[in-house]
Amino acid sequence: MSLSDPDYAVGGELITNTAAHTGRFKRVDFYEATEISAMSSNLTGNAIAGETVPAGTTIYGVITSITLASGACIAYRI
Repeated sequence: MSLSDPDYAVGGELITNTAAHTGRFKRVDFYEATEISAMSSNLTGNAIAGETVPAGTTIYGVITSITLASGACIAYRI
């Protein structure tokens, strides 16, 4: 895929800090091991807060807020 692909035309947000990032995201790609301190989404089941995801992990859903404790990711907007 390229940046001109319509699926990515709305852009994304590079997240490398511990501030809360809000918006409407459809996908989050983690490019290094990352600990999530908080995430609001339409996902059900156990909470992901406090979990560490390995590099190369992708989460899909409607994510409206994400805060990292460490690591980095790119959140793609809806």
